[in-house]
Amino acid sequence: MSGLIGKKIGMTSIFDESGKNIPCTVIEAGPCIVTQVRTEEVDGYKAVQLGFDDKTEKSTTKAAKGHAKKAGTGAKIKVVEFQGFDQDLNLGDTVGVDHFEEGEFVDVSGISKGKGFQGVVKRHGFAGVGQATHGQHNRLRAPGSIGAASYPARVFKGMKMAGRMGGEKVKVMNLRVLKVMPEKNLLLVKGCVPGHKNSYLIIQK
Repeated sequence: MSGLIGKKIGMTSIFDESGKNIPCTVIEAGPCIVTQVRTEEVDGYKAVQLGFDDKTEKSTTKAAKGHAKKAGTGAKIKVVEFQGFDQDLNLGDTVGVDHFEEGEFVDVSGISKGKGFQGVVKRHGFAGVGQATHGQHNRLRAPGSIGAASYPARVFKGMKMAGRMGGEKVKVMNLRVLKVMPEKNLLLVKGCVPGHKNSYLIIQK
């Protein structure tokens, strides 16, 4: 699917024509530079590699500089391949937020916020076991039994337990585009998207 690389600015809300208040996320989508064009003759498939957000000279390797130089631009922080663009794109071309239209639906993926080490109630939505009476005092948010003793005498793989939460790739599908602002490279989509402020997102048609 064709799309763009963006950056999460934050959340706000807007009013629609009927006066309903709609929560939305503001995304800085593009402009993205075409840093490589994949062809079936050379690579075996068709795709376009887009780059977003300039990298500092200090933190750029010689290989990245040489790769970006072919497109006539500087090295980029985020580089992603997309397939399915309608128009023919060449090295150095720019793809902006006007690639999207108001009212259409997009899929947004990013890295979710890291929550650190969390228990089973927060991490997996457990209700908690036992009652807050009959003398018990510390088992309300405990996971309960994690397996039998004599047989199978082990804990099964994939058992839902406490552990690190967040920091994973998450895709939110079918978010409606509420507003496109080409002059500011901003895209407003309905609802929330994964990640913290200024985190990178992949927006796909």
